[in-house]
Amino acid sequence: MIWLGESRGYLTDHVTQRWVQLTGRPVDLGEHPWLAGPAGDVRGIGREFFAELARREGLELHQGADSRERGLIPDFAALAAPDFDPGRVHPAVVGFYARTSAYEFDAWAEWRGAFRPFGRLLAHLFSRRLQQLNVPLSALDTSRGVTSDVVQLVEPATGRVRHTAWVRELLGTGDVLYAGSYSLAAVPGRRGLCMKAVFPLPNGNAIVLLRPEAHPDGSLSLVSAGRRFGDPGFYFTVHDRRGRVRARYVRAMQERMRVYPAEHGAVRADHVLTLWGATFLRMHYRLRTRVPAAEVLAAS
Repeated sequence: MIWLGESRGYLTDHVTQRWVQLTGRPVDLGEHPWLAGPAGDVRGIGREFFAELARREGLELHQGADSRERGLIPDFAALAAPDFDPGRVHPAVVGFYARTSAYEFDAWAEWRGAFRPFGRLLAHLFSRRLQQLNVPLSALDTSRGVTSDVVQLVEPATGRVRHTAWVRELLGTGDVLYAGSYSLAAVPGRRGLCMKAVFPLPNGNAIVLLRPEAHPDGSLSLVSAGRRFGDPGFYFTVHDRRGRVRARYVRAMQERMRVYPAEHGAVRADHVLTLWGATFLRMHYRLRTRVPAAEVLAAS
């Protein structure tokens, strides 16, 4: 890999950033807070990114198996909108988003044959080195399980949660599957809030904005798709040394995640990603509440 210095990082990353800068548009994050989020270091992301962010911003880090239950969407009712009634979503699905840290995580990935070489190329050029967005390439990658840690960065004086992050790591390889910050955001192209996931990348981030859909069976779909800048969908941002930000809406990249209740209080999810309308990756998740240590000891 060719290194270009501390401001630009590796050549492959710099080329991607230049594409965003040349084809994207300038944005003022004060006017467009839905595109704000943690930006990454040029040397990579990894499992310690949010711990380092907490140190830089003087925040307390709440993580690990403590008594706090941390959720990606603590107030699920906040998603209420003219096209979405949170009351139609099954309580087990709502419970997962409200108490995400109480769940353990299994995952399976299915790459479509024609796209498999593309996945390997991304892993070689970006994901393995950056330790971010390491989508499994085969069942062996997830065979030993996936860790799931919900991390909160909290203001010491007020107790206000500044960032909620979900960090998932492949136990078989030690690679970080995803390290992202989660929140709710209002976007110009929709009446009602979207779920917002920010994945730090060198000198910027990838932002996914997903609108909710409720189904008659109580399942929930989160859909990242739109037609124009300002709609739900997939965005890249690049932050330069002067604090200027440019953003690129990637309309061709879309995803849909359907989350539904399963046996014994578990939750399952099917995650489909498409490029120019063609499915290139399917992921399947099983999320089960962790068994408290006291229950394990009592059963032994």
